[in-house]
Amino acid sequence: MRCGTIWRNARLATMMGDDLGIVDSGVVAAADGRIVYAGPAGDAPDFGPATEVECGGRWITPGLIDCHTHLVHAGNRAGEFAARLAGASYEEIARAGGGIVSTMRATRGASEDALVAGALPRLDALIAEGVTTVEVKSGYGLTAEHEAKMLHAARRLADERDVRVATTFLGAHALPPEFAGDADGYVDSVCAQIPALAAAGLADAVDAFCEGIGFTPAQVDRVFAAAHAAGLPVKLHAEQLSALGGASLAARHGALSADHLEHATNADVAAMAAAGTVAVLLPGAYYFMRETQAPPIAAFRAAGVPIALATDCNPGTSPLTSPLLVMNMAATLFRLTVEEALRGLTVNAARALGLQAEIGTLEVGKACDLAIWNVSELAELVYRIGFNPLHSRIRNGR
Repeated sequence: MRCGTIWRNARLATMMGDDLGIVDSGVVAAADGRIVYAGPAGDAPDFGPATEVECGGRWITPGLIDCHTHLVHAGNRAGEFAARLAGASYEEIARAGGGIVSTMRATRGASEDALVAGALPRLDALIAEGVTTVEVKSGYGLTAEHEAKMLHAARRLADERDVRVATTFLGAHALPPEFAGDADGYVDSVCAQIPALAAAGLADAVDAFCEGIGFTPAQVDRVFAAAHAAGLPVKLHAEQLSALGGASLAARHGALSADHLEHATNADVAAMAAAGTVAVLLPGAYYFMRETQAPPIAAFRAAGVPIALATDCNPGTSPLTSPLLVMNMAATLFRLTVEEALRGLTVNAARALGLQAEIGTLEVGKACDLAIWNVSELAELVYRIGFNPLHSRIRNGR
C-alpha cells in the first residue's frame, strides 16, 4: 500500500462505533491528505517507503471541530461585562447603545481586511488546541453589504491558516435599527440575500435566532424556505431563553443542528431524534450568562439525539476560544461523560456541519486531520482546566 506518512506507536480514539473506538497499539497512515489506514499495528499492511513519525505512545484523536462560532466581528463588549458586574441590566445596556447593536456598528465600520486581522488571534487560539475545522457565522452586519463582507472575511481565514472553514449566513440574528418596528420587512430583506450568497459560494448553511428577542417561528420558517430554495441546509439558535418550539421547527426543516437548547421540550427532543438533527450545546454561553436551566441531557440520551459541543465564540455572551475548556464545562455544568465530550467536538460536530463523510473520525478515506496529545488517558482532555496538552496538529496529512 502506498502512503506518504505513517504515525506509529500511538493509542487511537477513532470515534468509530458506539464507544470511542479505542485502539491501544495503533497506526495511522495517510496518502495525498487522506487516511489510508487507521487501526491496530498488528493488522497494518506493508506501506512501503514512507515518512514515519514515532508517537511514543501518545493519544491520537480526530482533529477537533468547532461547529458554532461568531469568530468574525469587530470590537468587543468588555465594557458591558463590567457594567453588568456593577449592576446594570441588559435592557439598560441596550438602551445605552450596547448589545448586538454595538457589535453591529463596529463591524459595519471595519474593513474586510480589519475583520480578518481581528479574527486571526481568535482562530489561532482554537488551532493551538487542536481545531482543524471551524464554522464561522455572519450576523453582525445586518445589511446585504456587510453580511457579505463578513462571509468574505470568513472564507479568507482558510487562506491565512491551514484550517477548514465552514460559513453560515446568520442574517436573521437581530433586528437592525433601520428596520425598527418592521421585523417582517427585515426578514424579507434576509430572504432576498440568500440566492446571491448561495450562487457566490459564500455560505454553506443558513441560520437564524428564534427567540422572543430575535425572530418568531413563522419568520424563521420563511428564512428556511428561502434557504431550501437556494439549496442550502439550515441550522437554528433555538430554545436558549424560552420554549418557542424552534427546535421542533428546525427538525421539520431537516436542520443539521439546533443549538443552545436549554429550554427544549420533550416534543422538541422527539422531533430532533426523528429528523437526525444534532443538538449543539454551548456551555460557554450558559456559564457566561449565569443561566440556571441546563439542556435536557437525559432526554437527548434516551432519544439517541447526537450531542455536539462548540465554543460559541462571540463578543457578547461567550468570549471563549478554548475547545478544551468547553469539554470541561460540558462535563461539570451539564454532566456529560468523557466519551460524550470527546464525541461532541469530533464525530458529532462533523454531523452538525454536514461534513460527517469528510471528517470527524479516524476512518479510511476521510481527511487526515489529527490531534496528537501528551496525555496518559483521554479523560485528561476533559479533566484539566487551563492546560493545553496538544503535542501536534495534523491537517490533511501535514
